Amino acid sequence: MWVVMCPLLMQWQLFCCILLGHFSASTISFGAGKYEGGGIWSGNGLHGSGSVSSNHSRSGISSYVKTLKLSLPLNSSVSCEELEGVGSLNTTCSVNSNLYLNSDLYIYGTGNLEITPHVSIVCPIEGCMVTVNMTGNINIGQYAAIIAGSVVFAAANLTMDSHSSINTTALGGSPPPQTSGTPVGNDGGGGGHGGRGASCLKRNKTSNWGGDVYAWSTLAEPWSYGSKGGGTSSLNKFGGNGGGRVKLQVKDILYLNGSVTAEGGDGGLNGGGGSGGSIFMHAVKLKGYGTISAAGGRGWGGGGGGRISLDCYGIQEDVKVTVHGGLSIGCPGNAGAAGTFFNADLLSLRVSNDYVMTETETPLLDFPTMTLWSNVFVENYAKVLVPLVWSRVQVRGQISLYRGGCIVFGLSEFPVSEFELVAEELLMSDSVIKVFGAFRVAIKMLLMWNSKIVIDGGGNTVVSASVLEVRNLIVLRAGSVLGSNANLGLYGQGLLKLTGHGDTIRGQRLSLSLFYNITVGPGSLIQAPLDDDASRSVVTKSLCESQTCPIDLITPPDDCHVNYTLSFSLQICRVEDLLVNGIIKGSIIHIHRARTIIIDTDGLITASELGCNGGVGKGNYSKGAGSGAGHGGRGGSGCFNGIVSNGGNKYGNADLPCELGSGTQGPNQSYGNIIGGGMIVMGSIQWPLLRLNLYGSLMVDGQNFDKASVNSNASLIGGLGGGSGGTVLLFLQELMLAEKSSLSVRGGNGSPLGGGGGGGGRVHFHWYKIDTGDEYVPVASISGSINSSGGAGENGGLFGEEGTVTGKKCPKGLYGTFCKECPLGTFKDVDGSDESLCIPCSLDLLPNRANFIHVRGGVSQPSCPYKCISEKYRMPNCYTPLEELVYTFGGPWPFALILSVLLVLLALLLSTMKIKLVGSGKCYGASSVEHQSHHHFPHLLSLSEVRGTRAEESQSHVYRMYFMGPNTFREPWHLPYFLPNAIIEIVYEDAFNRFIDGINSVAAYDWWEGSVHSILSVLAYPCAWSWKQWRQRNKIHRLQEYVKSEYDHSCLRSCRSRALYKGMKV
Repeated sequence: MWVVMCPLLMQWQLFCCILLGHFSASTISFGAGKYEGGGIWSGNGLHGSGSVSSNHSRSGISSYVKTLKLSLPLNSSVSCEELEGVGSLNTTCSVNSNLYLNSDLYIYGTGNLEITPHVSIVCPIEGCMVTVNMTGNINIGQYAAIIAGSVVFAAANLTMDSHSSINTTALGGSPPPQTSGTPVGNDGGGGGHGGRGASCLKRNKTSNWGGDVYAWSTLAEPWSYGSKGGGTSSLNKFGGNGGGRVKLQVKDILYLNGSVTAEGGDGGLNGGGGSGGSIFMHAVKLKGYGTISAAGGRGWGGGGGGRISLDCYGIQEDVKVTVHGGLSIGCPGNAGAAGTFFNADLLSLRVSNDYVMTETETPLLDFPTMTLWSNVFVENYAKVLVPLVWSRVQVRGQISLYRGGCIVFGLSEFPVSEFELVAEELLMSDSVIKVFGAFRVAIKMLLMWNSKIVIDGGGNTVVSASVLEVRNLIVLRAGSVLGSNANLGLYGQGLLKLTGHGDTIRGQRLSLSLFYNITVGPGSLIQAPLDDDASRSVVTKSLCESQTCPIDLITPPDDCHVNYTLSFSLQICRVEDLLVNGIIKGSIIHIHRARTIIIDTDGLITASELGCNGGVGKGNYSKGAGSGAGHGGRGGSGCFNGIVSNGGNKYGNADLPCELGSGTQGPNQSYGNIIGGGMIVMGSIQWPLLRLNLYGSLMVDGQNFDKASVNSNASLIGGLGGGSGGTVLLFLQELMLAEKSSLSVRGGNGSPLGGGGGGGGRVHFHWYKIDTGDEYVPVASISGSINSSGGAGENGGLFGEEGTVTGKKCPKGLYGTFCKECPLGTFKDVDGSDESLCIPCSLDLLPNRANFIHVRGGVSQPSCPYKCISEKYRMPNCYTPLEELVYTFGGPWPFALILSVLLVLLALLLSTMKIKLVGSGKCYGASSVEHQSHHHFPHLLSLSEVRGTRAEESQSHVYRMYFMGPNTFREPWHLPYFLPNAIIEIVYEDAFNRFIDGINSVAAYDWWEGSVHSILSVLAYPCAWSWKQWRQRNKIHRLQEYVKSEYDHSCLRSCRSRALYKGMKV
């Protein structure tokens, strides 16, 4: 230790020592001898002392050291002069000398206080307190230091320049009474405070730790000393000291460019590290790039972190806050637990171990329920424990676990607790949540990245189901796992997405409900029960021992709850859309009240090898011969060394199957068990599935037996038969099996040494609504495969029988499993699915010139519809017009007789009226028609030649159009569709073409007119000629009437011509 003093003062002290001798120590209350014995600043008094001395050495400035003799009452303030400062505490006091104290210091003033650079105020006594209460500002200069057990500053503004420090490291006093922060024994455990101290006795799953935590109730404003670390022997009872306390209360701005520390002391190899102390800061704004630390001290077992609370409206991100546990020399991978960092303004708790590995927890006790915290962060390898039997963790915002953070709910020895977690969001990245007991979660969003939520119910049925209610969004990415070895329910109203490879949700029983969409990405997995046989047996035992169909699978309850009374192992309930690119796996998979299910190319829903290991149709075993199990088909018989074992029996109802596949069992456990297929039920009677699109696989196969059993002397003793296929029961409206897709309930293969194959399972399509008649649409589109075959048997073992593939009874007109229309030419007038019910239609009712036609929805009446082979034949008898006329009068002979009578009568009538008929044939109209018939294109000199045309009209005509054709019954008059250039400007082309269509239809003759003419031409030609003249005159008058009165002249552009009907004439 070096000291620079005034010469006179040194001489006076020397004189006193000579005269008074050893009495000086007892008469001077603050003398040199007491200073040395009471912990005066010295080289070995504080591990940070060297730094202070070195600072002075670097600066090259000599400082005055003053040993104060303060005989003031408690909380009495010293003056600026007593601090060897310049100025006044009520104006501005500048302290420019180092102060070495051996008792508490209290400074009060209404002005400002400045501690100049490189000045130190040191009280190296455990628990020593330095209090500075200024109305104005406090400034701590560069490399200045305040070192004590407790430091309290109060000011309007506080500025700490670079490299300045407030240091209470390893100077903590006694922790609160009745706390166990200091570990007991000689294990060298670390001290506890905000986090537990580490114990290097901790191995595997034991629950040893060093010092425990305390002062949870003062988390928002901590004011407790850290605890000492434990010793390693009776000679070294304690390790490093605990950290001290710091309280900075600033009205406005706290500029922190130095450091504020309350770290635990170093315990070295002979003791545990001390735990961090307490730091509390209050300010409107906290600015700077400094450091705040209440980390645990290093030792044989690292000390736990302390507690830090910042009550600041604004905090600059450059300020570094650390509360990590101290490193453990005796067990490097198990440092002390992290302390707590609480933002009292935001009501946010952060537990971070700054990437220091640890197995020691930071217990979080009761959370507030009146004024809820906003966020909780656990990060950077911090490990948090919620130890109470029943705990509710509730915050207003996020609970976030990042970068190796871990939260443990409950104790592994007592997995019977119930825990609640309530927040807006639960965000996890490279982190873990472990729960020993039941877990209830109510949040809006769960996002997991390479993280795990593991719930351990301890195999105790007393523990209730764990329920995660996530209202908006659940996303698992990068191999995240959410699992429980007990009942687990996930409820939501939004999206549940397993993104890709390794993402997993699993449970003993699992229920996913109320989501509008569930997406199972490539390589991801949803599974229940777990992989072990014990888990499978729990959910299948009751169904394996009974043939009764569980009512909850056919008419499930509406609440979608998960409990032990229901039959399913995996339930997906009240989900709008399910998209499967990964794997859904379970013993009894029940998907109901869903809208659409799409199993993509790489997708798989499977219950294969997850049924019964015995069961109603279990395979038999006799002296090495193992037969296959039965279900939809009988199991194949086994044969070994001449011994034959009969296959398992068929069981179940093909029209409404709901049974698990059976397995086979050997004489002892060394043979193992062969498991039958499970069961997949989609939809229900009341709530069928709207649509199932299968591009991948839907499998409920029995297990194969692919190894032979041997005796101890290595001789072969045969093997077991294959397991039977399970059940696929689909209540749905539409089904689509794409190309290369597969729906399989195949039986398993038997042993290579004569084992029988398992029987095929059962598939049933229970169509909800099958439209008939004109409303019929196919209910299924099948391009993939449906496999219900039995398993293979080898070396004398027989194949298992094929299972069943059935559908609901089809209505009339439809047949088969998928209710297709009966083949052409058949009808079905009863309900049923058998193809034989489609009966061929009677050919006696089919005309010779007709064929049966397809009818939408099939034919449900014996009279099958048909159609004539050509348009020239007329329904219903497919006759020509002449044949219809003939058969109208009873057939050819009656018609010939009647016609002969009529012709005779007509001949008599015409002979009496011959003159009149000939005369009428010479009228103008007739001669005009005859003139036109002799001249293909008549040429009029003027329009005045047209009968009925006035002179003024003949002078203003625009264009003449001539009828084409000879005006006969076979070739009637017609106008061409060609639009002359002369009238392009005065007509509308489209309307003109429609006018031509009308004219041509009027000019055409009916079929019967030509028929009459043909008959008269044969029997009485004069009558035929008169008939032709009469019909031609009638046609001319009809054309004139059509153009004059019926046609609206809409092809003319002139409005006046259209209105007056005077634009055209015939």
